Amino acid sequence: MHKIINDSVLRFMTCGSVDDGKSTVIGRLLFDTKTILTDTLNQIEKTSKKKGMTDIDLSLITDGLQAEREQGITIDVAYRYFSTGKRKYIIADAPGHEQYTRNMVTAASTAQLAIILIDARKGILTQTKRHTYLAKLLGIKHIIVAVNKMDLIHYDENLYNNICKEYEEFEKNILPQNAPINIDFLPMSALKGDMIVDRGTSMNWYKGSTLLEFLENLDTSNDIKESSLRLPIQFVCRPRKSADEKLHDFRAFMGRIESGFMKVHDKIKVLPSGYKSSIKEIRIGEKVIEKAIPEQSVTVLLSDEIDISRGDMIVHYDDLINVSKEFTAMVCWFSETALSSNRTYLLMHASQTSKAKITAINFKVNISSLASEDATELKTNDIASISFKLAQPLIVDSYTKNRGTGAFIIVDESSYHTVGAGMIE
Repeated sequence: MHKIINDSVLRFMTCGSVDDGKSTVIGRLLFDTKTILTDTLNQIEKTSKKKGMTDIDLSLITDGLQAEREQGITIDVAYRYFSTGKRKYIIADAPGHEQYTRNMVTAASTAQLAIILIDARKGILTQTKRHTYLAKLLGIKHIIVAVNKMDLIHYDENLYNNICKEYEEFEKNILPQNAPINIDFLPMSALKGDMIVDRGTSMNWYKGSTLLEFLENLDTSNDIKESSLRLPIQFVCRPRKSADEKLHDFRAFMGRIESGFMKVHDKIKVLPSGYKSSIKEIRIGEKVIEKAIPEQSVTVLLSDEIDISRGDMIVHYDDLINVSKEFTAMVCWFSETALSSNRTYLLMHASQTSKAKITAINFKVNISSLASEDATELKTNDIASISFKLAQPLIVDSYTKNRGTGAFIIVDESSYHTVGAGMIE
């Protein structure tokens, strides 16, 4: 068992169906851990009174848009940051409405943990299933199924257990069935504060952890595997106009490390050309470092003068990676305009972009039954397996192997709107 580093960051999201209490759960978590600024709290109290409420509306902490406050719904993904003595947190509050599923996908793409809210009165709904499917598809390895509003069913243990059993039956049929995923169940009342930070006195039959205890003790060390180096080049740095003559011959390559580790003197190759060299120097800003880790944006100098441009990728010299003009991916379609196999789209992957044609819609997933169905087009929020043919090769991994280089977005050529997101199989 690995120890959790005290200053480690946990990224988690709340999702589920409409009115399951996602924003209120986050509000309660921030309120009870006393991580809300006084002026923010005063503003929320005033807004709550204007709405005629006797208690503070904790959902207002994350529902920041005017339309969200007026309609009492979450539209956009709201990010909040807080810390306890044990670790730091980045929270994403995802919308529950079906029409905002694309926002949920955005939140899930970087989350390590998903808290899936279920209204204890309503049980498992279609959107609960959709968000569970997407969480698993997007490679989230930890899920807390939080059965909220237990106060409205008089904290009934049997009803809670029935919801847990129904959820387990549904989840175990989602492919891939052998995915390394850890699921915990938790009864709670965000309105009353039961089992969020404090245990409360209404559910003494539940002997498990509170939400905060789950978050503080979650071990994510095994999630970070020794993955291969992936450094997509975003910019070639040639400061020729600098007054410093020493910089006139300076040539370095800038990008964000998607995965793997990089050290000075490492032997590397550049794709798609295959040119080989070694790492001469690594910088973050003006600081020279010996080793770089995932998610750091770095400037790299190489030992040899080789031709590199934006869209190329630096990997270790002995690494095997696909440089492909064809692949199949699971796609979540965002646009209100249906996907058409007769059209050309742009695929944006890491720092590369390529035109793409759809060669086949292999099947569409029926979220309610999980069955594969034939389809000739995709509508908003549909999830399907699609085969693509590209105009130029992309340097790709399967999504299960590498989230950074296994994901892409689909862009409409004419409007330049993002219309879909894909996970390469």
